Amino acid sequence: MSLDKVTMANGDVIGQGFEWLESGRGAVLATVVSTWGSSPRPIGSHLCVRDDGAMAGSVSGGCVEAAVVNEALEILKGAETAVFDYGVTDEMAWEVGLACGGEIRVLIRRLDDAAALYKAARERLREGKPSAIVTRLADGASALVAEGKPEGPLVVPKTVLEGAGQAVMEKQSRLVEDGAEPYFIEAVAAPRRLVVIGAVHIAQALAPLARIAGFHVVVIDPRQAFATDERFPGVEVIAEWPEAALAGLALDDQTAVVTLTHDPKLDDPALKAALTSPAFYVGALGSKKTQARRAERLAALGLAKAALEKIHGPVGLDIGAVSPGEIAVAIMAEIIDEMRGD
Repeated sequence: MSLDKVTMANGDVIGQGFEWLESGRGAVLATVVSTWGSSPRPIGSHLCVRDDGAMAGSVSGGCVEAAVVNEALEILKGAETAVFDYGVTDEMAWEVGLACGGEIRVLIRRLDDAAALYKAARERLREGKPSAIVTRLADGASALVAEGKPEGPLVVPKTVLEGAGQAVMEKQSRLVEDGAEPYFIEAVAAPRRLVVIGAVHIAQALAPLARIAGFHVVVIDPRQAFATDERFPGVEVIAEWPEAALAGLALDDQTAVVTLTHDPKLDDPALKAALTSPAFYVGALGSKKTQARRAERLAALGLAKAALEKIHGPVGLDIGAVSPGEIAVAIMAEIIDEMRGD
């Protein structure tokens, strides 16, 4: 994974906050630390508020942002770090597309109070090392936990340290308690990856969808006319043959691989590498006849029947997709279904 393109979850929001601080502006970070019911945004979602009320990110999809901004501006005036509970009424929930209401708990603090920890966590992530930021909700005191060791002003209880390790391993932020004392653990780990073989028109539609869903996207294609930053803005593009490119990516159980070229010279080596790796999803574009011929070729390369059965092909959920955009939606939906399914 290209180190200069790695960002933590919500990294764009926090990065925007860093830019505000560096320009001499004040900034406050609001973080969802727990939810109940039908919450518009998951635990760990961020909203950054500038000293003039400008916002980046979201904690509720629009329901309570105005209230959060008001509290943020009060904190910039000198109010203490605090945790606020917000009820999302049925009426407000309907306005943002939910069927029913819910509740969220939001930690609001000055960004400069935690900036050093977030920057350290981001630097570790560029080196391929995950970590967690642990915050005591009573006063906002925080520490960075890496390899089970805390760094920072907060003394982290043993039970919370164990929770931090679990959060990092599962890439899932969470609220934990030590006795009656609540702590928020924010996992700072590399996002799931989507590796796309073939810088084709479907890939151009699929890449932004995957990024919106929180995936780090890698597009591989040796054809340099196709594999360009202009065609895939904000995406890691590797203009190499798939076999060589995949050898340097270390496919893991947080990786999905999709082949889109219809060219056996490109697709088959990629599928062989993916099917012999822990990748949680492997998909290949093509009709049922194409899939049958592909399976024969891969079997000739030594892949067992059990491995071949892991291929999702024709790729994507069967929703009658025709256009590149529709096919991209079907593929992304199937990846998420595989990721979230039991």
